[in-house]
Amino acid sequence: MSKSRFPGFYRLSVEERVNLVAQEVNLTKEEKDLLFGVTPFSVDRGDFMIENVVGMMPLPLGIAVNFKINGKEILVPMVIEEPSVVAAASNMARAAYESGGFTTSYSGSMMRAQVQVVDVADPYAAMARIYEHRSSILELCNSKDPTLVSFGGGARDIEVFVLHTQKQPMVILHLLVDTRDAMGANTVNTMAEAVAPFIEQITAGRVLLRIISNLADRRLVRARTVVTPEAIGGHEVVENILLAQQFAEFDPYRAATHNKGIMNGISAVVLATGNDTRAVEAGAHAYACRSGRYMSLTRWEKDGEGNLVGTLEIPMAVGIVGGATKSHPFAQLALKIMGVHTAEDLAGIIASVGLAQNLGALRALASEGIQQGHMALHARNLAIMAGAEITQVDEIVKQAIAEKNITYDHILELVKRTSTRVL
Repeated sequence: MSKSRFPGFYRLSVEERVNLVAQEVNLTKEEKDLLFGVTPFSVDRGDFMIENVVGMMPLPLGIAVNFKINGKEILVPMVIEEPSVVAAASNMARAAYESGGFTTSYSGSMMRAQVQVVDVADPYAAMARIYEHRSSILELCNSKDPTLVSFGGGARDIEVFVLHTQKQPMVILHLLVDTRDAMGANTVNTMAEAVAPFIEQITAGRVLLRIISNLADRRLVRARTVVTPEAIGGHEVVENILLAQQFAEFDPYRAATHNKGIMNGISAVVLATGNDTRAVEAGAHAYACRSGRYMSLTRWEKDGEGNLVGTLEIPMAVGIVGGATKSHPFAQLALKIMGVHTAEDLAGIIASVGLAQNLGALRALASEGIQQGHMALHARNLAIMAGAEITQVDEIVKQAIAEKNITYDHILELVKRTSTRVL
């Protein structure tokens, strides 16, 4: 089993980090070359993935360390352009490590497709007729993906609703499909398309939309962690985090930023594994509104011993087979680094990173403020923006931090001074 605790990991060179990760998870020379950029992801391969390809846009892939999830130590690949995200997740994973890390649970891999039926004369009777044909509907759906059925998945049930709109009443059929280790969009869309003519016969109506719902509320993942006050700065920080949590629960303006911080961590792992970031984000934000108002996706409490306890419950429609997850070499490499074998494993890791990321943001806000740590990490970007040569960046950043002035204007002045010295 690999270990995730690497003190000073961020101080190592890129080559040292790659070699350390390679040693822990047994990467091949070809996989190391992929990380080093020796064998880059080609534009020709990209041309097979989307339309009108003219080039490739690389993003950094970082490794979050210190994660212990369900008793297993895991190195977590994250793809993101924003500084401080990987560092915050790693730091909070370290804070949670001694208390057991993160524990997760999974409701199952059920996705739903929606079939919209319009121009129905008797919508409630039509709803009843659809239920009367439940077995035939499920049989028809499952005939479209015998491979999924052979792996224990397939269409499991239906739900039917009458939706009263300004235009007309509509009958809405939900197909509930267990997609197992696939995200499932192609599967459930195919089933919805296939069943449409039969639904029109049953209802004497017209099927309009037949498409997946990204509100995957039957595919929930939950993550929990316990952190001692000493691990995050003391009892006052704990109390401030609890007050910040209350703010996010009762104010949608704060909740939006609170949840954005969660998604910083979640989307970075989703992207690293070739999954659909937009689908996961849409489901998360819709789920945040399930009470009728937009609120925090996490909950932070204090247990009887004064420890901070965090929980996250979120829809997680991700898979490890199909789509870019299979066709993108970096996605396959990310899954190998994490040692992921099922969609449930992946969902638990993603949720744990989201919870850690949220804790990192709250701890910063509840103590020194978000900008102090963020801007220090952002200083390297500012130096490049100001025109610094790669060999000058570390010196300029060190000086800016020492002078406690990490602004673009100041760093620009430092770049000019350094360049003048070189001349």
